[in-house]
Amino acid sequence: MKQIKLTFVALLVGLTLLWLLVDDFLLPRYNFWPIRKMLVDYSGVLAIGVMSAAMVLAARPGRFERFFDGLDKTYRLHKWLGISALVIGTFHWAWGQIPKWLVGFGWLQKPRRGGAGQELDGFFGLLHGFRGTAEDIGEWAFYAAAILLALALIKRFPYRWFFKTHRWLALLYLAFVLHSVVLTPPAYWGSPLGVVLIIMMVAGSVAAFISLTRRIGRKHQVVGRIESLTHHHDNHVLRVEIMLDGAWPGHKAGQFAFVTFDSKEGPHPFSLSSAWRNDGKLAFSIKGLGDYTSTLPQTLHLGDPVKVEGPYGCFDFCSGKPGQIWVAGGIGIAPFIGQLQALADSGKETNVDLFYSTSAPDSGFIERIRQLAEQASVRLHVLVASQDGRLTPERLRQLAPHWQDCDIWFCGPTGFARDLRKDLQQHGLAPEDFHQELFDMR
Repeated sequence: MKQIKLTFVALLVGLTLLWLLVDDFLLPRYNFWPIRKMLVDYSGVLAIGVMSAAMVLAARPGRFERFFDGLDKTYRLHKWLGISALVIGTFHWAWGQIPKWLVGFGWLQKPRRGGAGQELDGFFGLLHGFRGTAEDIGEWAFYAAAILLALALIKRFPYRWFFKTHRWLALLYLAFVLHSVVLTPPAYWGSPLGVVLIIMMVAGSVAAFISLTRRIGRKHQVVGRIESLTHHHDNHVLRVEIMLDGAWPGHKAGQFAFVTFDSKEGPHPFSLSSAWRNDGKLAFSIKGLGDYTSTLPQTLHLGDPVKVEGPYGCFDFCSGKPGQIWVAGGIGIAPFIGQLQALADSGKETNVDLFYSTSAPDSGFIERIRQLAEQASVRLHVLVASQDGRLTPERLRQLAPHWQDCDIWFCGPTGFARDLRKDLQQHGLAPEDFHQELFDMR
């Protein structure tokens, strides 16, 4: 989380500092219209900056994944940037449109037009002739983008529709680029700010075309077919084993992949719950949590075609500590199953405690985990909420008194992760020793 917070702040601060170098905001005539222009220009710079960064991250560039500690955290930054674009864009729209309405109502005096426009000739003079069109394009693109971004934040909006409509933002982004190129003050382009804006908009436009042509992640896609289906009725978990028909680069236990069972539904991210044995087989443990995943036991059949894209993520159990503590809540056990299998295959000695907390136990599912834990020499603590109570930070520290010599790997409910991280850090755990998979892609 540290990298995405620093990147987010650095982007906003960096764009602000570059804007301060070129804008004469410190020399205003303290009246409304110069202030209004200053705020419109500044918010426009921030808006196209955060939108460009969000567009680039949406293309899933592999070079950024390790820096941000996984694609899951990269998408968390993407989400923050999207929300920031909505807030800043609203501010930009308000300062651009509301004063015009006030002038129309007669509540605000229209500004006097000076002769500054006479200085615009050549290319900038040509752009100036398209200002009205660019303003209209930006305004209507803002309305459409605001609706799409709001829908993306509404969890009840079906994922399949989110997947389809969210791609339209790439087209709207190109409209915002046109809006920005025409309306950015000419003085900006010859400054370091102009250079940065050009680079960001070019990169964002390339990413937008990649999205519109549906090429995101194409190099990492492999087709296969369903080889085995095991439905654990008591905890509503479906284990899907897939035989790939193409070359898979291999994966580390704990990573995830985007899986497409139905082209109309689109790809969904699922944790890989099998170790890679170079045999072309992958497995996913899928919890029936929503309208789509709850129907998979009835809709999937042996031999059905599948498309897998990945692997992604840095939840890979790499550690310099003498021991590890794994904490899984519900279907958060999925990435740990793969690591249990990997440790069992390696035969290496381990110093690992696995806490598995569940409110919907399935005897067959738990028995498989027990067998894998025994083969991997991992100490397993199964806590069934109705019988054993909830797993609290205090209870974890009691059951694993050596926790200070370990790092923590967590996959489960966000609220529990927040409480556990806060408690352990208050008792001396270094922030970098708490690893969490942020599996909320919306």
